[in-house]
Amino acid sequence: MNGTVELIRLALRRDRVLIPAWLSVFVLLAVGSAVATRDMFSSTAAVVAAAESMNGTPALVAVYGRIYDPTSIGALAMLKALATGAMFLAVFSIVLVVRHTRSEEETGRRELVGAGVVGRHAPLAAALVVAAGTNVVLGLVTSLGLIGAGLPVDGSFVFGLAWMSVGLAFAAIAGIAAQIATNTRGAVGLAVAVLGVVFLLRAIGDTAEVAGPRWLSWLSPLGWGQQFRPYAGDRWWVLLITIGFAVAAAAGAHLLVARRDLNAGLLPDRPGPATGTLRGVFGLAWRLQRGSLLGWAIGFVVYGVLVGSVAGSIGDMLSSPQAEEMFKKLGGDNVLTDAVFAAMFGFLGVIASAYGLQVVSRLRHEEEDLRAELLLAGSVTRARWAASHVVVALGGVAVLLVGAGLAAGTVHAAQTGDVSVVGKILAGALVQIPAAWVLVGLAVAAYGVAPRLVVAGWSALVVFLLLGELGPLFGFDQWLMDLSPWAHLPKVPGSAFTATPLLWLLVVAAAALAAGLVSLRRRDIA
Repeated sequence: MNGTVELIRLALRRDRVLIPAWLSVFVLLAVGSAVATRDMFSSTAAVVAAAESMNGTPALVAVYGRIYDPTSIGALAMLKALATGAMFLAVFSIVLVVRHTRSEEETGRRELVGAGVVGRHAPLAAALVVAAGTNVVLGLVTSLGLIGAGLPVDGSFVFGLAWMSVGLAFAAIAGIAAQIATNTRGAVGLAVAVLGVVFLLRAIGDTAEVAGPRWLSWLSPLGWGQQFRPYAGDRWWVLLITIGFAVAAAAGAHLLVARRDLNAGLLPDRPGPATGTLRGVFGLAWRLQRGSLLGWAIGFVVYGVLVGSVAGSIGDMLSSPQAEEMFKKLGGDNVLTDAVFAAMFGFLGVIASAYGLQVVSRLRHEEEDLRAELLLAGSVTRARWAASHVVVALGGVAVLLVGAGLAAGTVHAAQTGDVSVVGKILAGALVQIPAAWVLVGLAVAAYGVAPRLVVAGWSALVVFLLLGELGPLFGFDQWLMDLSPWAHLPKVPGSAFTATPLLWLLVVAAAALAAGLVSLRRRDIA
């Protein structure tokens, strides 16, 4: 363990911007949900009606979990934030741990550090301590924010513990994944796959009948977060389970460190089949990204199915005029169901752009790891090499949104018996594509200036997501809302379609892409 303290300091210095930024996003999500929902429901009867309607909709229970006290405004207000925030927090913890373990080995920095007086277990220990400390601070700050928003003190602290426990559990899981996989993508993919499995376990357990397999929820760290039951019983003792699991998993990760070589994983790499598609850079880019795209596509289709199945029942939950008006602000001014689709696809469009940013970020890693240099040493131009990944990014975003739109439209058509709604709902997904492409273009433009600036695309994603989620709730000024490309989209199917803003967004995206490719030609390759 020699050198652990020094590595902790180094990690905190490297992440001195990343960690506070993410903490701010989570706190804003929690406090925003509390304030918005508190203002929506003015009576206990309205809260009970909404809670019972949500508990009676299996698809919503599968996504968000159950409301264990239908009379509690806190339980209703924080249901979505608890479930959604836990998922994002799990991903954040995974990325944070892998960033300071497997990524360090992949780039060769771990070998340089290990040449000094640094123990073999120190990097993993430092990463886990940083992740644990971050989650503890997040839980505390979130609790204080919820108390300031007017929610009960006990429930607010239990909510913070629920989020913290999920983060701790997945930090330890990521520590194990970093020992099994041989590269960063593999470690993150393995840990996220575990996240998907435990999400399904929780969903099945929460939607089961009383005599059914509800015990499955107790096999999931996400289920443990739900079982804290903030504002609905406040189960403090669940923390013993989560802490016990995190400690055991962290110990298991340390045992695995001693069973592998540096720069190797317990699952060794194997050479892939050489096919004719690898003869060009476009085929290579597709080969590198196809597995990731498949995983994203499955998630988007599942989301589309859930949206299509619950959209028709949203009206039953909105038992107050304030709640109905809020959804119409998010999604349009016409039929409430259409407004729901428009609002949900608006959120999905922002998430789809994250896939595009992931693909563009691969350009940076290919360049910094010197693999791009090998390709560019031949007849491949810089613009052609970068364009191969950009095409995958743009096409992948479109595929994800089309898949989600078709899934949602098909399910909703099956429920209503009206086939014509498929095209209308699909249009709601399609209009999101130009806005997502703008974000991809911004990332390419930033990368063209310098590889490290590609992170500007992720920063813009967070800003646009916060504007879209919190802007209508808090009534932000219109000029501030207009900074997001999603603010200019027609809210289809909730409002009339207009093509002009879409064309302008396409022009902006094309200009940003062109600027990025031109800048790439004029700068040095790392």
